[in-house]
Amino acid sequence: MSKSISGFSKMSKSQKIDWIVETFFKNYEETANQILKQYLNSDTKLQQLHDEFIENTITNYYLPFGIAPNFLINNKLYAIPMAIEESSVVAAASNAAKFWLDRGGFKAEVISTTKVGQVHFNYNGDFKTLETFFQDIKPKLLLDAKPITKNMEKRGGGIINIELRNKTKDLENYYQLHATFETLDAMGANFINSCLEQFAKTLKHEAKHYNGFTKNNSIVDIIMSILSNYVPECVVRAEVSCEVDNLSQGNISGEEFVSKFIQAVKIAEIETYRAVTHNKGIMNGVDAVILATGNDFRAIEAGVHAYASKDGTYSSLTHATIEDGIFKFWIEIPLAIGTVGGLTNLHPLVRLAFRLLGKPNAKELMEIVAVAGLAQNFAALRSLTTTGIQQGHMKMHLMNILNQFGANAVEKEKLVTFFKSNPISHNAVVEAIENLRKNNKSD
Repeated sequence: MSKSISGFSKMSKSQKIDWIVETFFKNYEETANQILKQYLNSDTKLQQLHDEFIENTITNYYLPFGIAPNFLINNKLYAIPMAIEESSVVAAASNAAKFWLDRGGFKAEVISTTKVGQVHFNYNGDFKTLETFFQDIKPKLLLDAKPITKNMEKRGGGIINIELRNKTKDLENYYQLHATFETLDAMGANFINSCLEQFAKTLKHEAKHYNGFTKNNSIVDIIMSILSNYVPECVVRAEVSCEVDNLSQGNISGEEFVSKFIQAVKIAEIETYRAVTHNKGIMNGVDAVILATGNDFRAIEAGVHAYASKDGTYSSLTHATIEDGIFKFWIEIPLAIGTVGGLTNLHPLVRLAFRLLGKPNAKELMEIVAVAGLAQNFAALRSLTTTGIQQGHMKMHLMNILNQFGANAVEKEKLVTFFKSNPISHNAVVEAIENLRKNNKSD
């Protein structure tokens, strides 16, 4: 049975590791110790940088950092960095990029970049009095936030607007200050939260001294101040299009391929069970680029899935049509991301990723990320409606299975060759490696 500990955060890294190994890995101490320490970086300066990203660091957790080349976006060629643990994702993105390279590539545009934050508070008095109070103090809210916003305003960003929202129909005595922001190349979380906390401070102070409130009015009670990761007005669109006749797939005509493809998209538009998996595939591409560029994939995931439900039911993020013989496939997705601040200036691989992409600004990165999601979805739907998803996925997953069973270099070479012409499944790989080893022993 494990035991509690006090002062863990004040221990050195080696002390933390010793306590963890001794407490949780009885009879496994040597292996656990080795695993934890083998992922530490020998460059002490780099390791210290990693240690200081989060709290209570004991080692590093690595993800593969891959490249998907041949992405033509708005007539500019990109090799897109992707950090992800799932096999076939980078291959699928690369495949889609190459497919569309000779068909005009991807087109992308940022529709809007507005971000949102809210001050949540309670008040049980007359709403009209509160509304008058808000209008009276709105200039003061903006003025008091000036020390926070002045540098952002110099660059062209800042607070766009502040609204008072009455939410008492949903929750008794509940109101909001609903604020919108432009944060340019920064994701803006710290900037927005700092502004919101200043709004709350001003709101509370001014309410205490407002003559319009009578003794029957309760003082404004601040609940919390926080940005929202739901950003339906920070949206980017990406699309591909070409003549239907240019989409033949082997023995499948372009018309037949497009018919099934569009039906697959329509199913995801109306069937939640399919839509969730459909959108998860999109996020394979999105999250991989978000991670590689040091952005917050949890915030992106939360906002994207809320956006997929914005019309009342959870639905596909991508859509497809045929008009006058032209196939069009597109995505609209909310992305609040940054190219400055956070890990973007700290993590060496993140800095490298931005150089690889040509040092994009936030809008350009939004376009790149949206394209990665669209490409991933195209590759998945193309496989699903033609050969099936498993053929390509299992081909890429083969090496994981071989590594799971400790295959050596010679065994890997023989089995990779064998499965070039044989169906791949987990059971088939297990059987093949067992037979190979059995034959080697008999030899």
